Amino acid sequence: MKFDVLTLFPEQISSFFSESITGRALKDGLLQLNTVNIRDFSKDRHNSVDDYTYGGGAGMLMMPGPVYDAFESLKVRPGTRVVYTTPVGRVFDQSYAEELAKEDEIVFICGHYEGIDERVIDKIVTDRISIGDYVLTGGELPALVIMDSVSRLVPGVLGNGESGADESFQDHLLEYPQYTRPDKWLDMEVPEILLSGDHAAVDEWRLEESIRITRKLRPDLYEKWAASHEEYFIKKEKKARKEAEKERKRLKKLANTENL
Repeated sequence: MKFDVLTLFPEQISSFFSESITGRALKDGLLQLNTVNIRDFSKDRHNSVDDYTYGGGAGMLMMPGPVYDAFESLKVRPGTRVVYTTPVGRVFDQSYAEELAKEDEIVFICGHYEGIDERVIDKIVTDRISIGDYVLTGGELPALVIMDSVSRLVPGVLGNGESGADESFQDHLLEYPQYTRPDKWLDMEVPEILLSGDHAAVDEWRLEESIRITRKLRPDLYEKWAASHEEYFIKKEKKARKEAEKERKRLKKLANTENL
């Protein structure tokens, strides 16, 4: 996976991306990062990249020329995804990350000031992406968020093929609680089921916890999950009826024993 980032602050991108998991993936050749300083493509002696907006209004706007020339310098193949991070874009989520992770190369354009002239956006951008309903000082942080999320889905980046398999937002469910040693800490104990060694029971507990937490904290996600998992509720109802019948027989047997 190769990331090209058009930005006014290339060091902000490269310094973050060279650390931790993504930094290791860069060294291993699993990821590639290419930052391009948009200001290098300014046409005046002041290296200007912004100007006043037509029609008036507060703030400055990035001019189309330097952005377009910076993009053209990449010489990417036709069809390459070009992402512009903007509050008016489609909200980024895990399914979007999975979609982008299938690409071989992604270009990110980081805006500043009041944004970028609409003409260059219309000319080269394929995806307008928002990471939430708030405004930041520039597009570098949203680009890094998206790149980090996508990178984790690139084979080999996490170092363990199962590391990302059961995380939050997989299949619309939030992740279940997790624990490590010691078994008891500040009078709080690890759930007994996790110490049982019964892997099937542990898997069932984790699923039920994911469902419980999602239903409580993100009912919108829970509704999406429930709508596509009718078989879960059918199976759960059958299990409840079976357990109820078992309990009824136990109580009947107990009553008969007492009457002897």
